[in-house]
Amino acid sequence: MNRTDKKYEALFTPWKIGNVEIKNRIVMCPMGGTSLFGWFELGGCHFDNEAAKLFLERANNNVGLIIPGIAPLRDTFWGKWLWQNPKMFDELKVFMDEIHKTGAKLFVQLTAGMGRSWAITELVAPLHKNKFTRALVKPIIDTSHELACPSPQPSRWAHDIICPEMTVEQIHEIIEAFAKTAKLCKDAGVDGVEVHAVHEGYLLDQFAIEFFNKRTDEYGGSFENRYRFAAEVVKAIKESCGDDYPVSLRYSVESKMKGFCEGAMPGEKYTEVGRNMEESERAAKYLQDMGYDMLNADNGTYDSWYWAHPPMYMPENCNLEDVSHIKKFVDIPVVCAGRMDAEVGAKAIEDGKIDAVGVARQFLADPEWVTKLIEDRVEDIRPCICCHSGCFNFSSSKGHANTQDLTDTMGLARCALNPETMQSKKYYVKPAAKAKNIAVIGGGIGGMEAAILCAKRGHTVTLYEKSDRLGGVFVAAAAPSFKEKDRALIKWYEREIGRYPSITVKMNTAVSDVGSLGADEVIVATGATAKRPPIVGVDKTVDAIDYLLGNKAVGDNVTVIGGGLTGCEIAYDLYLNGKNPTIIEMQDDLITAKGICLANTSYLRDFFKTNKVPVHLETSVSEVNENGVTVKHKDGSSEFIPSDSVILSAGYVPAPITNKGVHVVGDAKAVGNLRTVIWGVWDVCMKL
Repeated sequence: MNRTDKKYEALFTPWKIGNVEIKNRIVMCPMGGTSLFGWFELGGCHFDNEAAKLFLERANNNVGLIIPGIAPLRDTFWGKWLWQNPKMFDELKVFMDEIHKTGAKLFVQLTAGMGRSWAITELVAPLHKNKFTRALVKPIIDTSHELACPSPQPSRWAHDIICPEMTVEQIHEIIEAFAKTAKLCKDAGVDGVEVHAVHEGYLLDQFAIEFFNKRTDEYGGSFENRYRFAAEVVKAIKESCGDDYPVSLRYSVESKMKGFCEGAMPGEKYTEVGRNMEESERAAKYLQDMGYDMLNADNGTYDSWYWAHPPMYMPENCNLEDVSHIKKFVDIPVVCAGRMDAEVGAKAIEDGKIDAVGVARQFLADPEWVTKLIEDRVEDIRPCICCHSGCFNFSSSKGHANTQDLTDTMGLARCALNPETMQSKKYYVKPAAKAKNIAVIGGGIGGMEAAILCAKRGHTVTLYEKSDRLGGVFVAAAAPSFKEKDRALIKWYEREIGRYPSITVKMNTAVSDVGSLGADEVIVATGATAKRPPIVGVDKTVDAIDYLLGNKAVGDNVTVIGGGLTGCEIAYDLYLNGKNPTIIEMQDDLITAKGICLANTSYLRDFFKTNKVPVHLETSVSEVNENGVTVKHKDGSSEFIPSDSVILSAGYVPAPITNKGVHVVGDAKAVGNLRTVIWGVWDVCMKL
């Protein structure tokens, strides 16, 4: 392969972790759902062939180091220890032989547990709260073990659940399990292990952070005591596997916490209640001296989850400055993750600020992105848009634990944009039994996805778009400054369509009679229309799409009716543009819909709180006039809110041009998000 762009050259130089040489400096970081040991299934731990397929495809596309998602040392269901399953490690050995043929290296990430960060679901939480049902389900799922943490404290996900204190005996069992499991990994040919984690507020991090750890024994109190658990883990692994066996540590430089379930915004001046930089400088050096061979680093805890799982609102390379700083205090390699840009990462490596670039979800969106980077085909990379709606859609709002459906909770690491990721048995491209002429009506994301997939299967496609550009409502959604990846996605789709001679695009062409098209099959992807609730004076509002597209100007003081995702993003955009937004929402919290990741929603909630954006919950709008809105609060009281402009963001309703004799997809069928649109398109088009 030829690398024609020199600005990426530093990414493709070798480096070492201990005595293990890695061929390039791109690390595929661990993600929930990508464990090689399929632990979050009722059948218990097993070698996960779907994850193995995922990694082998990425290994064949030039990634240097792969770190699969967490492998709990103790099975979530049935409570069996990982080291008690030798068959799984025999299968792992065969897989490692295949990985090594590609030139890639692989570390297995082992976790002590989640503690208060365990994403207990709405289904499981009631079972834990009742002593009888908790005891009844204990042989299947021991919720007290999963929630156990250094000191009694509320769960991050269900604040009315108090997590129990972990015993010293349990700590010692976990340390022993690390050693035994790491040895099995080594014997299976795994190149190293990663300890999960003094990172993101998981169990070892809870022990390390004084805010969470109120113990008075040898695992609490002093700096050395708080970091003792993590130190004893690496010592046990080295004793079992030898000093030369590499052990990486997933590490958060700073906690970015202002308090319980309250994170700090980028650039904000605040008092750190978790691990601050002063302690981190000491901790990084201490953990290195205890035996860790690499820091796989970023920032944050589940209380500031958007630092470890950056949504589109977070700056690119958001953790680089802090991770670069901590590298000054250690002699071992340091990897930086968190919306890392390849060019910026390459420059940081060249300047000695970090040793490698950690990338995660981009590998889900496009398994070939490293190859495309090497071949100078950057424009062909399907971008990750940081939506988390396929890969980590754990959602939560006021008074609710993880509200995501259990099937979704058990099936992480999928991708909204790429249905084949971790779902290869369900979604795959198969040549059509009979080539057909297919008409697609609507050039939004759903219509474009349908056209591309049908063309891949061998059909001839005509795509009809009534406007002068492709993208549909997503053009408006991608308009704000922080949606640069969304805009890149539209361009990616436009280029992809251009790659298929069998696709004809007819712009400025509205279709009213599908029967006149002469197609064998018709796909309707005409999207949705905005709801118009029965509010007095609703005609005086500005539609969300008109605001986003810049069709209508707004004043300085703007009321946004609707605190769902779109309404909150509009309010966020208004604030960034120097306006003074006010949000009116009928629910008891902002963004209460399922499937929107807590990392995304908590950023917006924390942003509005930090910047004192007025938010009126459990409030309805009774009237809009030229000077503002009259609202009615939960207690029945009314209030007039002066406003220069009022933006209506009350949701959408499907708007198919017809349902008869056609295949309706996307928002025209049921209003959702890109995941429901794209996966729904595949459900239809795979059968045509």
